[in-house]
Amino acid sequence: MSKSAEIAQFVETIARQMGLDLTAQAEQMEDGLRINLEGEQGVMLTRRQGEVLASLQHVVSSVYRQETLEGRRLVIDCNGFRKDKDAELKQMAIFLGGKAKSTGFAQEMGPLNPYERRIVHLAIGDIPGVSSESIGDAFEKTVIISAE
Repeated sequence: MSKSAEIAQFVETIARQMGLDLTAQAEQMEDGLRINLEGEQGVMLTRRQGEVLASLQHVVSSVYRQETLEGRRLVIDCNGFRKDKDAELKQMAIFLGGKAKSTGFAQEMGPLNPYERRIVHLAIGDIPGVSSESIGDAFEKTVIISAE
């Protein structure tokens, strides 16, 4: 069994232990691995802006980080929840980057967790003449988007 399949099976086992009937599939990404959970009971993981899904990802990342992932990213998704949220966050970053560039006024996004900030910084990095930086001392920080 491949490591990707092993991680998917582990995630599916945790979901079952939570009383959820979900299936897990591994998907290779450019910079890591995405485990997609599918099933009607997935709503239990995506309530309250996906707090339980984020917790599940934290647990799985902690178990597999050192030995398996070798610095690559691991994303746990359920019924496309994170994929949709990531696309929405990227679109908002691009919109605010354009606004910062056209008005000259810095724009703020946040508070965002490290995963969300990474998405914003990568999106802003693709816009010429615009930069972004994280500010704050907590786990969740604000991203400032400004024209260069």
